Amino acid sequence: MTTIAPAVMAQLFTEARTHNVWQDKGIEDAVLRQIYEAMKFGPTAANSSPARIVFVKSAAEKARLVECVSAGNAEKTRTAPVTAIVAFDNSFHDQLPRLFPHADARSWYAGSPEKTARDALMNSSLQGGYFILAARALGLDCGPMAGFDAAKLNAAFFPDGKWSVNFLVNLGYGIGEKLHPRLPRLTFEEACRIV
Repeated sequence: MTTIAPAVMAQLFTEARTHNVWQDKGIEDAVLRQIYEAMKFGPTAANSSPARIVFVKSAAEKARLVECVSAGNAEKTRTAPVTAIVAFDNSFHDQLPRLFPHADARSWYAGSPEKTARDALMNSSLQGGYFILAARALGLDCGPMAGFDAAKLNAAFFPDGKWSVNFLVNLGYGIGEKLHPRLPRLTFEEACRIV
């Protein structure tokens, strides 16, 4: 396998930034579909794929979403062309007979709500990372964030309780001039060990 070009690494990682201020430029539904079609191939435990995405675009739905976010996140969410609610299916294991047919993986979760909740959160978080990389690969900027009332958001968007929010990602074309200077990161020696 060959490595990807340095320009691609820059687009996905080293030059990519978290954006909060957006150009007035929409995102076609076909691009949102492309994000999912790319991210779905990222690995998850037992191919469980618990992430569920709600792309919030309309003004009415954006207004409902803004009611759920913290004051500091309201304007950047309101003005982003799209906000993705990265959620997880609380019954993701019901899909395992189809997604992981060579083992009885569904039984690993039956009667174990703690394991189900832990694995739904862990694997949907992985998928959320793939989501951000897929969006960046398609030329979009991202603004992932917490800073919302999960209970209020779940009540507004998932009242049947089948899905639960993990985090939000604002999507669009960011205004680079409005970025803060890049913050420091830990060095390899600070964050890693080879044993």
